[in-house]
Amino acid sequence: MTTARTPLDRIRLLVLDVDGVMTDGRLYYGAGGEVLKVFHVHDGLGIKLVMDAGVKVSILSGRTSEALAARCRELGIEHYEQGCDDKVAALDRLLERLRLTAADALCVVDDTSDLPLMRKVGHAVAVADANDEVRRAADRVTTARGGHGAVREVCDWLLDARKSRA
Repeated sequence: MTTARTPLDRIRLLVLDVDGVMTDGRLYYGAGGEVLKVFHVHDGLGIKLVMDAGVKVSILSGRTSEALAARCRELGIEHYEQGCDDKVAALDRLLERLRLTAADALCVVDDTSDLPLMRKVGHAVAVADANDEVRRAADRVTTARGGHGAVREVCDWLLDARKSRA
C-alpha cells in the first residue's frame, strides 16, 4: 500500500541516498583500497539550512565509508546508517525514534534498489540522472544530477515551501 503523497511544507525528515545522490556515483579506490567520495559544497550548505529550518536529515547508504562518516560529522547529521541492506526497515526505526510518520518524510534516490523506499515515504524525488524507472516512480525529478547540486535543489524546494507557508 502506497502512502498518500504530501505537500513539501509537511516534510519533517529528508532522507538521502549517498552514491549517485550526494555523489556523482563514481567510486574512487586508492592504493590502500579505501573508497574516496566527492561531495558538493552546495549540497552541504543546503543540508545545514534545512536542518536550521527544523527538518531532520538522515542518510541511508548501502555502502560503508569513512568519508561519509566524516561528512556527516562535519555537517552535524546525527541520523545516518551505513551498510544498510534494508532502507525501509531503517526508515521505520528512525521514524519511530523521531516520532514521525512516513508521510512526513521525503527521500532522494537514484536507482531501482530504492524503489521500496520511494513507495514508503510521503514524497519521493529522483535526481536528474537517475534510472528511468526511478524517475517515472518519483513525485519530482531534480534538474541537477547526483553529486552536482541535486541535494541543494531539493533543500531549496523545502525551504521555499516553508517560506510560502509563513
